[in-house]
Amino acid sequence: MSTPSSDLALLSAIEQFYYREARWLDDRQYQQWMALLAQDIRYTVPVRHTPMLDPKLRETESVLNVGQELNQGIEAPLRDDSYLTLMIRATRSFKLSAWADNPPARTRRFVSNVEVYEEGDGYRVYSNTLMSFSRHGHDNHLYPYQRQDRLQKTDNGFMIHERHVLLDWNVVTAPSVALLF
Repeated sequence: MSTPSSDLALLSAIEQFYYREARWLDDRQYQQWMALLAQDIRYTVPVRHTPMLDPKLRETESVLNVGQELNQGIEAPLRDDSYLTLMIRATRSFKLSAWADNPPARTRRFVSNVEVYEEGDGYRVYSNTLMSFSRHGHDNHLYPYQRQDRLQKTDNGFMIHERHVLLDWNVVTAPSVALLF
């Protein structure tokens, strides 16, 4: 991996982009959020599991590699969405028959540890997010996760072309059907 960008103006602009995105999602402004997504977006949330340590990798850092915890095409991911499926999910929340959104959950996202790497004509951005979730009559939950995004700068700001969400949970025991990470 290359060195993170030392351009403080770029880092600040991307952080502000993520703060605005978090506010729009928390305020349930899904149409504004959809405007941040490129038409070719790939939005994935892989299943995570706890593998046995590979004895061949003993005494190397590779034995602890997070990639070993991700599904390798064996299990279906929790999410593998395109622009169309994200649009359906976002507009579905406005419908009274959407039981996962009725009543709507209260969420709050905290974005931190933003790292920016130049990649081709765009940026690879890593960030950590903690989302609180509260819904009337249900338990409250915290969702910690890392996001790995590919952003491109446009005349109107940044666009998300790829989002890869790594939940810290290996078993999702809380509501997640309608959540947008």
